[in-house]
Amino acid sequence: MKRFVGVSLALLLAFNVGSANAIDDASVIVQTTTDKVLSRIKNEKEALQADPAKMFSLVSELIFPHFDFAIMSQWVLGQHWGNSSEATRGAFVDQFRKLLVRTYATALLEFSDQAITYPPVEQKGTGKTAIVKQEISQPGSESIPIVYRLHNKSGEWKVFDVSVDGVSLVKTYRASFGSMIDDGGLDDLIASLDSKNKKYGN
Repeated sequence: MKRFVGVSLALLLAFNVGSANAIDDASVIVQTTTDKVLSRIKNEKEALQADPAKMFSLVSELIFPHFDFAIMSQWVLGQHWGNSSEATRGAFVDQFRKLLVRTYATALLEFSDQAITYPPVEQKGTGKTAIVKQEISQPGSESIPIVYRLHNKSGEWKVFDVSVDGVSLVKTYRASFGSMIDDGGLDDLIASLDSKNKKYGN
């Protein structure tokens, strides 16, 4: 779980393709974001490593505006989403986002120098969804295949899932959180996330 999340989150926005027309706009957004993030990390790495709050801020400012946290949260919670109040849903989205902020912040500093290649993608559908593939080189081992899924529901591309070596981030969290909800309930899960997020200053 830790390795899966670390690799996928660290490199989630580090991709670019120029093939199918349906993903041209998504590619531009992602490439621009990637350039800004990697430039900031390169120029401010020591300061970012010394102060986690600065890295949290960078992730929140540059990366996460391009995520659809409502959809991700809904899919992660599954049936529990429909059985929850608006207030509970909002609390989960907030804590889930904070969890990913601190996970991204740590992983980006660790994995941002990996070599990346971009296999071509055969794009299908109505142009409202996009799939982007990449391979992350690992010295002394096989490359890790990454698949990113984005959608455009309101004129803006948003990331809603990523798969690493065939394993979905959303499905992984759904299984992990599902077990915790079965044991103690959704409110306990939210409280646990809140406690951990506060512990790490987020």
